[in-house]
Amino acid sequence: MPPPAPQNGLGTAGFVLGLVGLLFSFLPVIGVVAWPLVILGLVLGLVGVSKANRGQATNKGLAVAGIALSAIGLVICVLWAAVFTKAASDVDRAMDELEAEADKQSVVLYEVTGEGTGAGVTYSSYSDGGASTNDEDITTFPWTKEVTVKGLFSGGTLTVMTGADGGTVTCRITVDGVEKKTATATGAFSVASCSDF
Repeated sequence: MPPPAPQNGLGTAGFVLGLVGLLFSFLPVIGVVAWPLVILGLVLGLVGVSKANRGQATNKGLAVAGIALSAIGLVICVLWAAVFTKAASDVDRAMDELEAEADKQSVVLYEVTGEGTGAGVTYSSYSDGGASTNDEDITTFPWTKEVTVKGLFSGGTLTVMTGADGGTVTCRITVDGVEKKTATATGAFSVASCSDF
């Protein structure tokens, strides 16, 4: 009676699936197909080694190579999954911070101090997609105006111009108690501008 033919099919299949799965595992998005390939390659490789140990197969080395390739591919797939999970978590956190910033309200305080007979003040504020500009003539110092702004792109500007009699004026902008901009001008028709904060 001739000896039975070796059952090398499972070990060979494990090697082929492990190799293909390993190659696909390096691709970030398409690599999703690598998961079943490397898992199946690992299982078939283990079965092939088991058959070789029992003397039913002669390709133990090929089956072991299939196990190694499948294991490496599986590790790469797990690493990609961890990277994508962290990226998704970071995006969620960034979106939450962005939403919180969009709903945040701030108090902007415009202040003008100086010496002289008066000055012309122009102040503007932009908040929640809207903007407003106001002009005032002041005759006494100090002068203050408080505005509440809201949203990601919020802020304002403050410009002070001395009169024909000259003098010194200083503009100052604080947001939630923190000074953001200050400027001083001296002389007739001089301009102090506080903006870009």
